[in-house]
Amino acid sequence: MALFVSIKKKFKEFDLDVKFKTDGKYLGILGASGSGKSLTLKCIAGVETPDEGRIELNGKILFDSKKNINIRPQERKIGYLFQNYALFPNMTVERNIGTGIELSKEDKKTKIKKLINLFHLEGMENKYPSQLSGGQQQRVALARIFAYNPNILMLDEPFSALDCFLKEQLHTEISDLLKLYDGEVLMVSHSRDEIYKFCENLVIIENGKSIHTGNTKEAFKKPKFLTSASLTGCKNITKIEIIDPFNIYAVDWGIYLKIKKKISMHTKYIGIRAHDIKMVQEKNDENIIFCSVVKIVEEMYEFAVFLKANTNIPKGSKKNTRIWMNIKKDEWSDININDEIYIKIPEDSIMLLEK
Repeated sequence: MALFVSIKKKFKEFDLDVKFKTDGKYLGILGASGSGKSLTLKCIAGVETPDEGRIELNGKILFDSKKNINIRPQERKIGYLFQNYALFPNMTVERNIGTGIELSKEDKKTKIKKLINLFHLEGMENKYPSQLSGGQQQRVALARIFAYNPNILMLDEPFSALDCFLKEQLHTEISDLLKLYDGEVLMVSHSRDEIYKFCENLVIIENGKSIHTGNTKEAFKKPKFLTSASLTGCKNITKIEIIDPFNIYAVDWGIYLKIKKKISMHTKYIGIRAHDIKMVQEKNDENIIFCSVVKIVEEMYEFAVFLKANTNIPKGSKKNTRIWMNIKKDEWSDININDEIYIKIPEDSIMLLEK
């Protein structure tokens, strides 16, 4: 089973231009708020109509501008979990789940009961959505979708309406429930942690345009674009000047760095993960930087240490010149603000980024 999407549509805010396909593995759509993630799902579901392009699901064309095909949303057999779950407020849990089930009265009752047990909703059959917690509402919404037997399940920011504690609980719970589903799964989120946890492949969208598709872990390890690095959690990004194929000048930090991989002329920035930067004692090695500690923030399992390279930063630099380093608590040394330390930026940890 597979989904193929290649569509364009003009909106007031931007032009939507996305292209991707699935291969039976969970696909995540990652992007900042307002980048066009949810609009993409609406086009797939038929809620929005693209200006041009094609959408195909399991060999069936849902939309094709050239062939003048546009299947009605009701006939696309798509399970769409909205951000607010879209439960009917005047219906009980039992009736919400039963909406759309076209079976005999007895068979419908049996199927609803099976879904209630499957989604651990026993004792809530006669409750209304307003009487349920956020997690319970989500399970009801998923049970209603499962009852429909869709060819694809689309989750639009499924955890955005939940508090942090409940969110962590439901990550495992929803992961287990999704294993019961045998179709395509498409998840939209602005949370890199959720995409990394749930989705084997991902699409990154920026200002309505899909700028990267591929394996999720590979995209986090080796992002190609500035936006990709930022969305996948890179804390240290600076504009660069290329000195030669293996050496650069990091403009916003005022330091020179040696790169392991040959630098393309398309490279405009570099990115370094905070956990890849290490504090060292030796001074005579590649990419050793002398820094001052300007801020220390204690987090749950590590310390975030903000550094400033003891070099001359060019006037007019508009970016944050601080370098962010994470140190695990079991590796922590006695460091204080205003201390001067040496750090090493490993050559193979430097990510080369295009605009």
